[in-house]
Amino acid sequence: MTAEIKTVAHSHTVEKIGGTSMLDYATVRDNIILGGGRVDDPYNRIIVVSAYAGITNRLLEHKKTGHPGVFALFAGSQLEGSWRDEMALLRTELYTLNRELFSDPLDVERANRFVGERLDSAAACLDNLAQLCRHGHFALDMHLSTVREMLASIGEAQSAWNTVQLLQRDGVNARFVDLTGWQSEEHTSLDNRIESAFKDIDITTSLPVVTGYAHTEEGLMSRFDRGYTEMTFSRIAVLTGASEAVIHKEFHLSSADPVLVGEANAVPIGRTNYDVADQLANLGMEAIHPRAAKGLRQNEIPLRVKNTFEPEHNGTLITADYVSKTPCVEIIAGSKGIFSLEVFDQNMAGQNNQHDQNILAVIGRFKAQVVAKDINANTITHFLSCNLKTIRRIRRELEALYPEAEIDQKQVAIVSAIGSDLRVNGILAKAVTTLADGDIGVQAMHQSMRQVDMQFVVEESDYEEAIRRMHKALVEVHDHGLAICAATV
Repeated sequence: MTAEIKTVAHSHTVEKIGGTSMLDYATVRDNIILGGGRVDDPYNRIIVVSAYAGITNRLLEHKKTGHPGVFALFAGSQLEGSWRDEMALLRTELYTLNRELFSDPLDVERANRFVGERLDSAAACLDNLAQLCRHGHFALDMHLSTVREMLASIGEAQSAWNTVQLLQRDGVNARFVDLTGWQSEEHTSLDNRIESAFKDIDITTSLPVVTGYAHTEEGLMSRFDRGYTEMTFSRIAVLTGASEAVIHKEFHLSSADPVLVGEANAVPIGRTNYDVADQLANLGMEAIHPRAAKGLRQNEIPLRVKNTFEPEHNGTLITADYVSKTPCVEIIAGSKGIFSLEVFDQNMAGQNNQHDQNILAVIGRFKAQVVAKDINANTITHFLSCNLKTIRRIRRELEALYPEAEIDQKQVAIVSAIGSDLRVNGILAKAVTTLADGDIGVQAMHQSMRQVDMQFVVEESDYEEAIRRMHKALVEVHDHGLAICAATV
């Protein structure tokens, strides 16, 4: 059911702003809210915001390094009260952010009071839960998913509330839409929470600024982990019948990481499809979470990825049906810190399917992500995105399950050439040759018949050079201009 919001004849957009962009309010206001000729009419949009960059890492744990935040310290409980010290440091950081965003001391005080009350409430909940779980009838593990959701919500609540106050100060009729369910006794589905929040909102005269976290009865993070903001954003777009979904980031969706290949050599993609977006997500370089993309794709809502700091650029438009007119590589991407987990068992021959099911069951139990897989008569190798602690646990389980097998692990990197159509004769040979010319050994490679990506497993120390060499050989040889395929407005 489409949420009953009031719109004018032309359709509205739903736009998500990333955490790094959120730190620069003036740019968000000028380039996104009032940009593109919207100075006099910034409405007919819904803005979904992420927490300020780095704050969710402090609330939970660092997404890439695993360094513990408040949640991880509370869940670990190795040092009694260590989470309180982290909470105090977090409070100082949030208050500092408020002082940087607001010039009026009274506004700073109001902003501190808003987020401070949530921090106080969360700390009291953690204290009470810790006390309760000292009794034998209550287990902390049973409540940790709820704790994680509660803490995560604080970041988006602060950024959304602050943005509304700042926009109202600057003459925009912004409206705070809090989907966090803070101190609410109602437990409902994501769709119901969104529809309830928007039922009385007229977006022709007001600008809803929505928390990227939404409280649901099934738990948004339990299903999508750190992709929860994109899921909220996607469902709002679907339920309100948006004409387009837009993600504003601090960079373009480019042919490669400009830091690695040079800003002068990286070029915005311009146009691509959801298949390519899925391949990027598989490598941990999400344009959008695959489950969030699914809803947009099924409802034929195009997704546009824009650079906050280049508002005049149309960005990259992602649709379900796009295929490049001329087959080509659109992006060179990859991932470091991948573990290859090789299981060699001569008893496997003829029973590969059963072995694979058993191995995948163990991998799934420890929630490691499978990025790629090799299989032959008696060997299965999974390439996993996880930490060392997790890979060791998986390996111990498999050694117990298959005592006669030889099991090996190694840290590697994956470099991938991706495009909506890679049906170019000799492209695989060209990629292998350019790696070999750089004395980069290919330990494994994959090319599917669908011809949307090629993956090369290399030594982790060769990762950056592999990216540069493949980008030079497969992308830079073509004169793409301002974009590989210019996005339409």
